[in-house]
Amino acid sequence: MAQYDFTEIESRWRECWRRENYHATDMNAPGPKCYSLVMFSYPSGDKLHLGHWYNYVPADTWTRFRKMKGYNVFQPMGFDS
Repeated sequence: MAQYDFTEIESRWRECWRRENYHATDMNAPGPKCYSLVMFSYPSGDKLHLGHWYNYVPADTWTRFRKMKGYNVFQPMGFDS
């Protein structure tokens, strides 16, 4: 059975993201811009919360895709209590 070496895979992708500067945002940079808000800043409360997977994974995937396509992406973190 093959072993899943998460340390090798994660370090490889972290290096790629660092090299490509995927985590930086310059609000004054020219080019297409994208504002990606996952949640508004209010407490979840009763029946307002879909769960972390449903909120964060699709939005983060779409945001990273836009970043890799050359958009200047700003993704603020919402408030979830």
